Amino acid sequence: MNVLSLEQKVVVLSAMVEGNSIRSVERMTGVHRDTIMRLVVSVGRKCADLMDARLRGLRCRQIQADEIWTYVGKKEKRVRYDDDASEVGDQYVFVAMDSETKLVPCFRVGKRDSVNAWFFMQDLQERIELE
Repeated sequence: MNVLSLEQKVVVLSAMVEGNSIRSVERMTGVHRDTIMRLVVSVGRKCADLMDARLRGLRCRQIQADEIWTYVGKKEKRVRYDDDASEVGDQYVFVAMDSETKLVPCFRVGKRDSVNAWFFMQDLQERIELE
């Protein structure tokens, strides 16, 4: 089993952060696309854990919340009855941002419904220290 060195991981992640596609990073680094995806998912989970643990008791004066539309797999009008409608089709990225510091204290990805909106706002409330 091949294991990427720390140097290789940094090169791959740097290229991904710069906006390169997975296949272009594969061509530039010689690292297989499946390995790149596993690395991105692993680092993403660790970043989420760090964000969850550290971004607490924030003193933000003004928070802006918005959602960004995207789709997974196919657009909503192409979703069929045998597709998992919770996983494919229209998805939204709910984002909260401190307008002064540009810090993003929380985000949520999911369908645009009251359940996701409620969990998003609960998460935000738990991170902000009210004065």
